[in-house]
Amino acid sequence: QVQLVESGGGLVQAGGSLRLSCAASGRTFSIYAMGWFRQAPGKEREFVAAISWRGGSTDYADSVKGRFTISRDNAKNTVYLQMNSLNPEDTAVYYCNLLNHYSDPRPLNSWGQGTRVTVSS
Repeated sequence: QVQLVESGGGLVQAGGSLRLSCAASGRTFSIYAMGWFRQAPGKEREFVAAISWRGGSTDYADSVKGRFTISRDNAKNTVYLQMNSLNPEDTAVYYCNLLNHYSDPRPLNSWGQGTRVTVSS
């Protein structure tokens, strides 16, 4: 198992931006695709974005396309989620996880503690 630690969440007004980070332990980080997921209050966890192991390919949920950007730095064992034009529907706890492939959103690892994002209207 890889330990995943998410950070960067907070309270932001609608239209604002946040950048989330996910730091992973272990040497195997760079061989995995990575994904971001979120869980809003009272809802199931859902896929948000994914990136290939080299970072050359990405995939996004329709609800965040054009607003969110996923990236990674394998030298730092870290994956990022830049979130722009936030709206109250983006309010959730955000998690990262390892994936077999950026087009396969099934998480491989146990979940970290997540980072909470709250968007006020």
